[in-house]
Amino acid sequence: MQTAEASITQKLSTQEILNDYRIGWESRQASLTGRKEVFMGKAKFGIFGDGKEVPQLAMAKFFQKGDHRAGYYRDQTFMFAIGELTLQQYFAQLYAHTSLEADPSTAGRSMNGHFGTRLLDDEGKWKNQVEMKNSSADISPTGAQMPRLLGLAYASKLFRQNPELQYLSEFSNNGNEVAFGTIGNASTSEGVFFEAINAAGVLQVPMLVSVWDDGYGISVPSEYQTTKGSISEVLSGFQRYGKDEQGYEIFRVKGWDYLALCETYETAVRICREEHVPVLIHVEEVTQPQGHSTSGSHERYKPQERLDWEAEYDCLKKMREWILENDIAAEEELDRIEAEAKDSVRAARSAAWNAFAEDIKVDHDEALRLLENLEQETAHSADVSKIKEELRKTINPIRTDAMKAVRKALRYVRHERSAAKRELTGWLEQVMGENTERYNSYLYSQSDEAALLVEEIKPEFDEHAPLVDAREVLRACFDAMLARDPRVFAIGEDVGRIGDVNQAFVGLQEKYGELRVTDTGIRECTIVGQGIGAALRGLRPISEIQYLDYLLYAIQILSDDLACLQYRTKGGQKAPLIVRTRGHRLEGIWHSGSPIGMVLHSIRGMHLLVPRNMTQAAGFYNTLLLSDEPALVIECLNGYRLKERIPNNIGEFTVPLGRPDILREGTDVTVVTYGSMCRIVMEAAAQLEEHGISCEVIDVQTLLPFDVNHLITDSIRKTNRVLFADEDVPGGATAYMMQQVVDEQDAWRYLDTKPKCLSAHAHRPPYASDGDYFSKPNAEDVFESVYSLMHDSDPESFPALF
Repeated sequence: MQTAEASITQKLSTQEILNDYRIGWESRQASLTGRKEVFMGKAKFGIFGDGKEVPQLAMAKFFQKGDHRAGYYRDQTFMFAIGELTLQQYFAQLYAHTSLEADPSTAGRSMNGHFGTRLLDDEGKWKNQVEMKNSSADISPTGAQMPRLLGLAYASKLFRQNPELQYLSEFSNNGNEVAFGTIGNASTSEGVFFEAINAAGVLQVPMLVSVWDDGYGISVPSEYQTTKGSISEVLSGFQRYGKDEQGYEIFRVKGWDYLALCETYETAVRICREEHVPVLIHVEEVTQPQGHSTSGSHERYKPQERLDWEAEYDCLKKMREWILENDIAAEEELDRIEAEAKDSVRAARSAAWNAFAEDIKVDHDEALRLLENLEQETAHSADVSKIKEELRKTINPIRTDAMKAVRKALRYVRHERSAAKRELTGWLEQVMGENTERYNSYLYSQSDEAALLVEEIKPEFDEHAPLVDAREVLRACFDAMLARDPRVFAIGEDVGRIGDVNQAFVGLQEKYGELRVTDTGIRECTIVGQGIGAALRGLRPISEIQYLDYLLYAIQILSDDLACLQYRTKGGQKAPLIVRTRGHRLEGIWHSGSPIGMVLHSIRGMHLLVPRNMTQAAGFYNTLLLSDEPALVIECLNGYRLKERIPNNIGEFTVPLGRPDILREGTDVTVVTYGSMCRIVMEAAAQLEEHGISCEVIDVQTLLPFDVNHLITDSIRKTNRVLFADEDVPGGATAYMMQQVVDEQDAWRYLDTKPKCLSAHAHRPPYASDGDYFSKPNAEDVFESVYSLMHDSDPESFPALF
């Protein structure tokens, strides 16, 4: 041990050690001060990284430019140490300052402790990641950083092993980058943690996971969390026993032992970076001095002996003891560093608060001025005066306070006309627009590569082109995508060797290699995460979920991570992942899914595309590859062996997003649908024509975005009747479509009868054709639903059928 200590000591200069000590103390003081700010009412909530300072300082030493982090909300010391977070930015995030200059990580959109570097410039273009220390944007759901972490590491493997990617030098230096992940010990109980750990071991990627083990998960101790109370013991079977064996390197180290931590991280990162072997570092005996968060106190659940132990083994206390024992610095110098740290934190807190308050004060003062003017001109001066005075007396006002006051005051003067009212109304409209930018922008890309900006290119067909199985159209499309863009790769269960269960990738692994068309294990959550991380590093993955029903395994990651990525970074990060799946019509409870309502309400921030056939699907894939946004494409499960023609321009034609397609023109009833229901509705429309009813059939094509030019309302203006039909449960996507058309597009004004929805039953369909017929809408159901609309309008011409 003495030899090891001497070796490490020689590498660590006195200045470096004391600088670490200073950063650690600044971080600790930031945590203590942040908690006070919450209790004073200046911040809404606080969650802090105290107790993790020393291990994070050690980890930061070996984090290089080009590396990536996927962590959780206690990594503040690490972010300070790598120079990607300042004390003032830390407090700006605590106060939810909406300025990107103040809080570059989230512009006040995430609660404190959620960090991320800006991977994009102001135009939404990629920065040079090799020249930066990169952090993917944090999320709160426990363990949910792990799938993305896997993808960040997987990208390094692709960059190293695929020579066609060498030109992407701004994203990788020959795969030399390590993906650093952090997680709390209790969160390792999540299934997504084990799934990601297993996948990284199978893939052999440079993923380094640090587990901060403070013995608890909020109030629940380790014995309730983990078998044997130790995640490193649980995972010991992953340990490799020689360089020729696949597996993990697993290390255990005390969270208060500065020297051992530095030595451990030096060794672990070298193995991870050079050999592309995943590593887990179990950092034990970590403390959490302030408990989980400002929502409670750890004194309620930690026994006194644990509290006493934490006070004794606090990592900064132990680091101070080590510095003094080794004569690295005197007590007076350490006292000075600690005092300076307190001063630095106080100054940063004051600067952050003043900047935040001054930003708010502009609107606050203007609202008061305008209300005072209104008070002088209105017959309701007493009411306006009361509102004004309440606003004036507000302690630590926020934007909401001024908005509430002004909107309440305008209620009293709704019958009046005055210059003061006009000025106040104009100010309100202006500020509402400004707050839209602050709080509602960047749900989708605002760059010139946004999907809605991709120009339509029509498919072209040879006059005598043969009809082929529709899967051949997709295969030709994917072949063209892989050929023209080396960034494209596809992963998923059965995608590789057999070319996916419906044969759209047949022969493409043999043609392009296993790195481009790759089989995975049965692990939907990390198939998506693998794609997210790779897309964050400039690649263009297609992650396949074999069936739509299995999307449930991945919906949390899609919702909490991918869909809100652009939003929670206010345009600072993007991951243009294409998620491919199949659903709708088939027989049986688990392979017939159309849970579209669940999906579209969970993934706002992604595009949701529901093509009716494989030609449309191919056009969507071409569109998405030209854009910088993520999307979910749901192919029709019963459409792969139906006959279609392959376009001549299979790799170039595009289908625009948000533009429905009129499949059949009509004058009596508008029927709005999508996916596999299109064929059923068209069959019913032909039958209705025989009975004197003319249907206009509209395929929405994309649910997110939805009919951006209001084509459906134009149709309803002509027919005055509408039926929304799909295979989702009642109140699902049909209700969504009706809300979009009747409410958002104001189509109600053109209706002569109430709008009608036709959906599946509230349960999934049983097995066999009869199960499908009696569970999901069929042509007879469509016929009768449309007919009932005509009966309501003209019962004499269209008497009741039954």
